[in-house]
Amino acid sequence: MTKALFDLEGHVALVTGGNGGLGLAMAKGLSRCGASIAIWGRSDAKNAAACAELGASGATVRSYIADVTDPASSAAAFERTIDDFGTIHSCFANAGGSGARGPFGSSSAADWNGVIALNLTSVVDTFRLATRHWQARAAGGKLIVTSSIAAALGLPMAAGYCTTKAAVSGLVRALAVELGPAGIRANAILPGFIETEMSLKTPQAFQDACRRRAVSGEIGKLSDMEGIAVYLASPASDFMTGQSIVLDGGHSIFPF
Repeated sequence: MTKALFDLEGHVALVTGGNGGLGLAMAKGLSRCGASIAIWGRSDAKNAAACAELGASGATVRSYIADVTDPASSAAAFERTIDDFGTIHSCFANAGGSGARGPFGSSSAADWNGVIALNLTSVVDTFRLATRHWQARAAGGKLIVTSSIAAALGLPMAAGYCTTKAAVSGLVRALAVELGPAGIRANAILPGFIETEMSLKTPQAFQDACRRRAVSGEIGKLSDMEGIAVYLASPASDFMTGQSIVLDGGHSIFPF
């Protein structure tokens, strides 16, 4: 029973931003359970390195150049993905970023629109492509977005980031209700501080504060993303939808 619940043989997972950081970590977990992986990324070199790393363990993986802030680029990458794999079973909208950081009063319309395009509109575009594909085939599927604990906890100098990460939690609730009868599930992962190339560029004082607030006294490792990705892609999560799942080592419940 356990093996069947988490067995992803024959499963195809699309992971945007899957050539590094949280996306690559999730792709590793998915591939270890038998899934084939379609990686979208903007860098040929990073895509190739990710494919080599995943392929070394025997996984079936292909990469596609895609800028998720450009709907035409995403549509072309999706078409190539389907041409190669025939279908997808889960869609991880993971690509995103912190956007411009600084005082809200000094931010510009360009700053605001940029982070919305990267962290929110791109998720809508990617999810729409997957949804249309499944609806055309009368098939179900799994929509998963990488949000952030910042959706629930405010961060200074990061109004755009916090807003967009909260917005995708609302998106998965709406899609869960609308698409549930068609067998499509939608959920968000809210990681806390995970050691990535991007997060380790934050001020040391911020990293230390995150470590203090984690009940274990540790900040997250990339490998901590693997299990939740497998769960949400697998049949084990078929009864879970519309949820924002916090993965933060207890950061958000620590009282001080």
